[in-house]
Amino acid sequence: MRFQRISMESFKCYDDADLPLDPGVTVIHGLNGSGKSSLLEACFFALYGSTAIDGTLEDVVTIGADDCTVELWFAHAGGEYHLTRRVRNTGERATTAKCVLETPEGTFEGARAVRRRVTELLRMDSEAFLNCAYVRQGEVNKLINASASERQDMLDDLLQLGKLEEYRERASDARVGVKRVREDKRSRLDQLDDQITAKEEKDLHERLNALETTLSETTAEIERIEDQRETAAETLERAQSTLEEYEERREQLAELTDDIETLADQITETEREREELKERISALKSDREELATELEETVAETDLDDADPGRVDARLGDLEDRAEELRSRIESQKVEAQKHSSEADSLRSEAEDLDARAEAKREEAAELESELETARETVAERREKLAEIDEQVEALEARFAGADTDRESAPDHRDSVAEDLDTARQRVTELETKLASERESLSEAEALLEAGKCPECGQDVAESPHVESIEDDREHVTELESDLDAARERVESLESDLERAESLAEAADRLDSLESNRANVVQLIEEKESGLAADEARIETLREDADALDAEAETKREAASEAEELAAQARSTIGECNQEHQRVKQSIQRLERVAELLDAIDDRDSDIEQLREKRAQQAEMNDQRRERLAEKRDRKGDLAEQVDEDRIEAARDDKSRAAEYIEQADAKLEELRAERDETQSAIGGVRTEIETLEELRTQRDQLAETVSKLDALYEESEQLQEMYGSLRAELRQHNVETLERMLNETFSLVYQNDSYSHIELDGEYQLTVYQKDGDPLEPDQLSGGERALFNLSLRCAIYRLLAEGIEGAAPMPPLILDEPTVFLDSGHVTQLLDLIAYMRDEVGVAQILVVSHDEELVGAADDLVRVEKSATSNRSHVSRVERIEETVAELAD
Repeated sequence: MRFQRISMESFKCYDDADLPLDPGVTVIHGLNGSGKSSLLEACFFALYGSTAIDGTLEDVVTIGADDCTVELWFAHAGGEYHLTRRVRNTGERATTAKCVLETPEGTFEGARAVRRRVTELLRMDSEAFLNCAYVRQGEVNKLINASASERQDMLDDLLQLGKLEEYRERASDARVGVKRVREDKRSRLDQLDDQITAKEEKDLHERLNALETTLSETTAEIERIEDQRETAAETLERAQSTLEEYEERREQLAELTDDIETLADQITETEREREELKERISALKSDREELATELEETVAETDLDDADPGRVDARLGDLEDRAEELRSRIESQKVEAQKHSSEADSLRSEAEDLDARAEAKREEAAELESELETARETVAERREKLAEIDEQVEALEARFAGADTDRESAPDHRDSVAEDLDTARQRVTELETKLASERESLSEAEALLEAGKCPECGQDVAESPHVESIEDDREHVTELESDLDAARERVESLESDLERAESLAEAADRLDSLESNRANVVQLIEEKESGLAADEARIETLREDADALDAEAETKREAASEAEELAAQARSTIGECNQEHQRVKQSIQRLERVAELLDAIDDRDSDIEQLREKRAQQAEMNDQRRERLAEKRDRKGDLAEQVDEDRIEAARDDKSRAAEYIEQADAKLEELRAERDETQSAIGGVRTEIETLEELRTQRDQLAETVSKLDALYEESEQLQEMYGSLRAELRQHNVETLERMLNETFSLVYQNDSYSHIELDGEYQLTVYQKDGDPLEPDQLSGGERALFNLSLRCAIYRLLAEGIEGAAPMPPLILDEPTVFLDSGHVTQLLDLIAYMRDEVGVAQILVVSHDEELVGAADDLVRVEKSATSNRSHVSRVERIEETVAELAD
């Protein structure tokens, strides 16, 4: 597997980034905190989603952003893949808004489906990816600090030995299940044998013949009794029919009697209602006479001669028209009064506003007059300040008259003197160091000479040819002392020169500042003076405008008084109209009462006529009822003559005898049928037992065959369980031996000294480091740098074992090292470079990604990526370095 490109938007500290990734060693370089590790975390997050982060989804979204998108392009097993994840953080918690993996075989959507497919492709989940290919910052010692069992679980999971253990456990579960089923089947087989024996002892076929004979006899007796019962039932039916006919005639006689009584009651009730209607007609006539009297009195109060309905309606229409005319005039006068009143209010308001505007202009004129005086004073002050600046400029320019440099060259002159002073001070330091070393060597040589030894080789003076060289050393020390004194004098001279040069540079800077200030002051004076005349004209204009506004306000107030007078006239007219409207309204009310009385008299006449008609209808109805009453009395007499009492008594006797026989026959039939049902049930039970016996024999044969098959299956599952256990142990031992060999090869490469002989990895994944003298050490007893190199070696050995073990069927992911130099000193960093080169060139790792702030790792890069963070926006951005050799040279300088 190889990463081809990573693209991000609003991921952690990145607003946006797009980085192609090539084969070989890619070093991602930058200062601590610049966002280097976030690039690797984006690749890891793209592959495994939320399981790849320590916190929550909110942590991957840039602060202040609503969405975060990460895209990863990678090649795997000859195919091209594109993975997109988008996180939305606009509500209470962040959620995965999009997760799509485009593959050669199709597209996978959804976080779970994508994570499952990535795990299948790489043959490792996120935890296995961290343990194998991704050494995260601060986790370089993860494997070393893990217990032996934890390390065993990690490596077994990476090497997929856990599958064999899972298969062994499945085989064990299957064996236990087969045993349980076999024992259950054997128990069931014993039960069937017992049941078959018990049923064979019952002689079921002989019992069946006896029961069938009894059933035949009982059925014949039931048929005989049923025939006799049917004859009795026919007799009972005939008697019942005669009695029902008699009862029907009796009911008809009773119904006719009730109808006769009902009709007589209805005739009496109707006659009573007719009397009540007669009384109501009399009351209505009296009420009509009272209404006519009131009508006559009301007409007398109007201007009409009589109560003719046509004249009443005509006069009422005239009065309503006059009332409407008055209402319309009142409304128009109200509108007129309101208009003039509003106009007066508006004019007074405008006059007050004009007064306020005039006052505001006078106040503005006063303020401008005060500001004008202040401006004149400011111009005078600034002219004084301009004179002071001119004096300072003249004094500073005089300092350059006899100086070694002019004003423009003063800063360069100061920097040149400072550089000469630094060189001179370095020369003093070098001479002091060299002089001290020479004096110490001379002192040791003189001590040896006094002891009779050669000052160069330590031999006796008599045997040494180098005794005379001590004088040369003394002369050399004297020369160094002289050179040191000259160098110190040079430093003192340059310090004085630097003090003068710095003073001149400061004077040049001061001159620049003063000239800039002088230009500003001149500009301010010109601006102030140019505005003085305009302010004076503005003051005069404001005062003239105020006088004009006062005159306009007085005109508005006069117009308001005129509008108020017109409003008073309109309100007077409204009062007169209201009085006349009240008189018309009273006349209308009297005429409306006349109309109401005319309508009431008509209503009374109509009610009297309706009651008379209803009384006549009730008289006609009673005549009809009397005719029906006579008919029903005649029908009642005819039915009474048709009843025969002797025939009814004979029918009662036949019904009683037939019912008694049927009751006795039903009891006997119930008894015989119960015997028949019991016999049939017994026959069915015997036949069922016979069928059950045959089924039990069949089940017994089938169950015996199943038990035989389960015996064979139990032996096979037991053999399969043992095979998976043995295979797992053999593969683990093989992997341990191979991993131990690869670990020793890698560790000997990166740690080349005489302290350690080899590393031992036992079957339980316990690690031991042996020193040259044979003493064992636990890995956590190594120094910090040694532990880091040890763990990196172990990680690389595991990576190599997996790569070679899979044999290219599923190419390994890139080897990723995040800040691997954290615990390494300079010497160990060099060994780390050797390890990276070994994994690339010897092992053949297609892609290695290294994140580091260490400049020593830059030289190992096939591709160099620089990460920087903006101090203002706190956002990171990436760039590829095209000329790596020049960058390495710059870092070395």
